[in-house]
Amino acid sequence: MINIILILILQLIYVPLLTLRTIFLVKNMTVTASVFGFLESLIYVFGLSLVFSGDQGPLAMLVYAIGFGLGILIGGAVEKKLAIGYNNFAVNLMDRNLVLIDDLREKGFGVTVYEGEGRDSKRYKLEILTKRNREEELLDLIESYEENAFIVSYEPKRFKGGFLVNSMQKLGKERPVSRRRK
Repeated sequence: MINIILILILQLIYVPLLTLRTIFLVKNMTVTASVFGFLESLIYVFGLSLVFSGDQGPLAMLVYAIGFGLGILIGGAVEKKLAIGYNNFAVNLMDRNLVLIDDLREKGFGVTVYEGEGRDSKRYKLEILTKRNREEELLDLIESYEENAFIVSYEPKRFKGGFLVNSMQKLGKERPVSRRRK
């Protein structure tokens, strides 16, 4: 029975590591991803050896599969909590809302405003790059001023310069995401 519990615990560690390794790899953080991959493979091999060497047979396999499913839930929750990376938001407004724009800037969001032509009138687009851990704060702030704003977000792969990168460098907390080409 100890092996069954150990198999479950190993899966609850293994799968979140797998999730984080994948995310770090996608975000081009290869050194961190390789460390997670090393740990992940150790746990994987050890856990699998317990499944196939024990007397429990089908029960061990079932617990392994259950642990995998629960590990995915845990890995997703950990990733959401860490909120690694950045998102870019395109916020389309009917009117130029200077109060919203000023409030966003006062709260540390870099905002670029564009004026465009919609089918029936002028439209205004706010472009905002933010760390993922500030997404909800940003969306709540926009919602409080503009209930009908049309918002699209996407995850940028690379960026260089601008308000966010410059403010990060001044604080000395992070380095820019992009690299110079040689």
